[in-house]
Amino acid sequence: MGYDISYHPISEQQIETWYFELLRNPEKIEALSITHQLEDFYKTKYQDTLNAGRETDKNDYFDKTHGFFIAVVQGFFEKYFYVRGGALSFSQNESLASYYKKWEQFVPHDFLTNKIENKLVENYCSGVFIPAEKVAHLLEDYQHNPIIQAELNTIFSDNRISIFLNALQYAKDRGLGLLEATEVVEPQPFDLNESKSYSNLFNCDQAGPLLYQATALEQIKEIEHRNGLPENEILPNMKTETVHVEPVQTDTTNVPREAKKRGFWHKLFGKN
Repeated sequence: MGYDISYHPISEQQIETWYFELLRNPEKIEALSITHQLEDFYKTKYQDTLNAGRETDKNDYFDKTHGFFIAVVQGFFEKYFYVRGGALSFSQNESLASYYKKWEQFVPHDFLTNKIENKLVENYCSGVFIPAEKVAHLLEDYQHNPIIQAELNTIFSDNRISIFLNALQYAKDRGLGLLEATEVVEPQPFDLNESKSYSNLFNCDQAGPLLYQATALEQIKEIEHRNGLPENEILPNMKTETVHVEPVQTDTTNVPREAKKRGFWHKLFGKN
């Protein structure tokens, strides 16, 4: 469970209006920010994200540039959902592929790059995109198709399935698709007030970070019990580090290796 995964309810039209149209016409950010009552702080982050998008070239991974930036932009306007470590991209079950739509099928050709995976390839990246009509189908099939239900329960184990289903239901109720991404938001489980987000942290649904926190605290208790340590011995001495894992060729039965995260925070916003 090394990834900070998020699911972003967004339509194809919103992707065009909130992102690609502003890459073409930067001045439109003013009217859009007023219409949606974006605070100046988030308007600035929005502008920084668009500026990074304009620097994307044909040799970049679409998923690590435009795809990731679209997920960030969605969070300035709408609620999104956090699921620690659970991602559709990690599944090798071909039965899920029918619910996805590739970027090449709806993104303006001029913005497509030469490398597009349509799934998570590493941290700070977009994953699969489920269009609105398939969101409803996936919800229905979860209830009535044992194969789909078993696969989703495996991907989103340890009570995380409720978060993912809430994301699907939220998108369905509003006629939206659902975009997967990683590291848009990075909760700090031992102090949620120290969490970070490239987008608007307040638009992140609280259930996912709270579940992550509860799981992390329970794991610490288990370690203390297993090693005969007093209760609350470990937590005050915890030093947390952000880690990076590679999702290449991962599946629901294979745990990917860990490595250091890249300094993408600095790349995008000039911060660490």
